[in-house]
Amino acid sequence: MSLTNAFQSLQPLQARWSQLAVRERNLLGLAAALVLATLLWQLGVAPALATLRTADAQATALDAQFQHLQTLQLQARGLQKQPVLSYDDAMRALTIATKQTLGTTAQLSMAGERATVTLQGASADALAQWLVQARLNARAVPTEARLVRAASVEGAAWNGTLVMSLPTR
Repeated sequence: MSLTNAFQSLQPLQARWSQLAVRERNLLGLAAALVLATLLWQLGVAPALATLRTADAQATALDAQFQHLQTLQLQARGLQKQPVLSYDDAMRALTIATKQTLGTTAQLSMAGERATVTLQGASADALAQWLVQARLNARAVPTEARLVRAASVEGAAWNGTLVMSLPTR
């Protein structure tokens, strides 16, 4: 559509506009201004105000995430700085941690560079403590976990197996 065709299609509207009384033109202008102001508010101002209202909460949440990531980074650097542990030392540390922390609720079996721990009624606290000891002292990393929560007199207990990866030989 050319520019002249566009102007020609507006001629009936211009003729109708000129036939309106001044009061009607003013009311239509006011209505158009009101619609334009509403659109400007909905599309421009309202989203910016909503973002501004939530900015403090988002900044606080991001700061907390950043602090958590820095803590994890420090832990990772600490783990990287630890001396390399031999397979035999890792196996010995895992065996000691299992006997001391889990006691009779766990059985440990070794197969190559993998250790399988079978749990029967291990308390949640003891299991959490054992996992920390296994990670820090034996450098063992869980690769598989098949655990089922069981009720016990002391609280939550766990049955199942954990497969841990030990350092290479």
